[in-house]
Amino acid sequence: MEQLIVFAILISLGYFFGRNAEKGHYKSIIEREQTWLQLPTTSNKNVLGDDREIKQCKLVSGNVVISVDYFKQILAGLRSVFGGNIQAYETLVDRARREAVLRMKESCPGADQIINLRLETASISKGRGNQIGSVEVLAYGTAVFFHR
Repeated sequence: MEQLIVFAILISLGYFFGRNAEKGHYKSIIEREQTWLQLPTTSNKNVLGDDREIKQCKLVSGNVVISVDYFKQILAGLRSVFGGNIQAYETLVDRARREAVLRMKESCPGADQIINLRLETASISKGRGNQIGSVEVLAYGTAVFFHR
């Protein structure tokens, strides 16, 4: 009986604190995305329709590692038994991708465009039972600076 109570407490704490942290992170992401909305970013290899002379190009990157909370691990374990989308991991990967792109944009103030955007995703830590422990996302591209 004690084990069941401990399990229920961990699930409740994981849900409450994980949900709170996720909401706060999404709020931060949305605010920062509005700040960087004016910086065009594309996976195209060519500069987007600008006839100005290019002053400089440089490789820029943004990296993030986000851990999976206990509640999400439990949900994913249950979902893997019954099948279907694991929504808990989908939000984790969504936050990680968006955060990595934001960090990349923040690394090149004054850039006019970022072209050739690429995203790499990896599981860098395994939990018990071969579950995902944390996710790493690397966003990289070429920052283009035009002559003014």
